[in-house]
Amino acid sequence: MFKAQSVAVTGAQGGIGRALAEMFISNGANVSISDLIDPKDVGKKIGAASFKCDVSDEKDIKNFILGSEEINGPIDIFVSNAGVGYGDPKHAADASNEYWELSWKINVMSSVYASRCLIPGMRKRGSGRFVITASAAGLLSQIGSSSYTATKHAAVGFAESLAIRHWDEGIKTHCICPQYVKTNMTKGMLMAEGHQDGLLEPEDVAEALKNSISEDKFMVLSHPVVGDYFKNKANNYEAYIRGMNKLKQKLGSNQLPD
Repeated sequence: MFKAQSVAVTGAQGGIGRALAEMFISNGANVSISDLIDPKDVGKKIGAASFKCDVSDEKDIKNFILGSEEINGPIDIFVSNAGVGYGDPKHAADASNEYWELSWKINVMSSVYASRCLIPGMRKRGSGRFVITASAAGLLSQIGSSSYTATKHAAVGFAESLAIRHWDEGIKTHCICPQYVKTNMTKGMLMAEGHQDGLLEPEDVAEALKNSISEDKFMVLSHPVVGDYFKNKANNYEAYIRGMNKLKQKLGSNQLPD
């Protein structure tokens, strides 16, 4: 399906990023991967070129792209997968400025940096794809992490802008919005029974992306129930807010005394 296509994936040391890279490789793509710590061992194991890349740094993103293109040719598909999440220990605005700024740079600006570098070439070729790994929190909310919720909403918004501005130019965008997936990011999370809605493997997300690309679909929902929740939210925003507040109370308050 992706025979001889050049694909670059960030945040691919493990989890969803690695599963996406492996999916592309198994379908014939030439893949390069990056992570904050050089994923060279993973690269050797799965057959991908590897790069150390801090996606919060525009120069690092550009170097990753240029290095990937030197090896595999002009990038056909760029997967902006790297992400971070921080909790709010006391209240919704409790996370430090440092955490907010890192969340913004990694969850949002990394996709902007990559797109800024790649769009001119994709326009000339009349083809290309961007894949942005957002989250169900980008459509709904993550209780206990305002910075994650806000920046993942922004990630979805930027993905929408890419699609709206460039779809007719042959540059497609796909936005992944999974709910709970077995990754290092979700390890140790307290998820109340009955509220997981299916804890999936990273490979399930990769399969959902493959299907969405084959059908040229923008939204990638490995958990279809997220789409139902999103519709309910749009239909009755007031009920959504009150319902989420009740869920927060059921899961246990994260508010601590000053």
